[in-house]
Amino acid sequence: MEYFYSIVRFIQNGGIFMYPIMITLAIGLAIALERYLYLGVIKRRNKVAWEHIHPLMLQGKVKSTLEYVRGSDAHISKVLVYTLTHLVSGRKVDEVEKMLEEGLVEIIPQLEKRTHFLGTFANIATLLGLLGTILGLIAAFSAVANADPAEKANLLSSSISVAMNTTAFGLITAIPLLLLHSFISTKTNEIVDSMDIVTVKLNNLININKNANNGLTEIDEVTKQQVTLQP
Repeated sequence: MEYFYSIVRFIQNGGIFMYPIMITLAIGLAIALERYLYLGVIKRRNKVAWEHIHPLMLQGKVKSTLEYVRGSDAHISKVLVYTLTHLVSGRKVDEVEKMLEEGLVEIIPQLEKRTHFLGTFANIATLLGLLGTILGLIAAFSAVANADPAEKANLLSSSISVAMNTTAFGLITAIPLLLLHSFISTKTNEIVDSMDIVTVKLNNLININKNANNGLTEIDEVTKQQVTLQP
């Protein structure tokens, strides 16, 4: 309880700029929590979706894969549905890689949404702390100028101590927000990298299926020629 009262006194002594810094901290923590939970859900959904998609594509079941991704909420499914739809409709296999890249480009902004605000709020908190300290020092020196000479030293030291509270609180707010920004950005990059790997694997599977189909077609043509040449 005493620790709680110390925090309250620290905030009260800091002046009016402590409150916008507190609001900045609250908004930043809310964004970080929302992004953490969101990215966690996306990662799990992508993992489950790929566990269904990979076996189907290994077997060359493109239509079955398309049916699955159309009913899936995973981001990787949103990337693949565009590609597989055009592939089933008869588009060239050579264009698959470009279509996968287009689908991935559309998804990345959703993953990075609001993350940059964490860095912005960290800078805002630091600047608010400095501004509060500067204004506090200006007020302190103005008050000391009209004070009794015997009390000037004590009054100045106490005023400076109070003014420094805003800088301290600004840094206390900014450091965790910067760490959270780095953490969320890393987590986002991991998901993007995993989706990039999946698109490469899918492109390879499609090309493998294409080559296999071409091989079967060539075998059928050779067989027909042999049958035709038989007396």
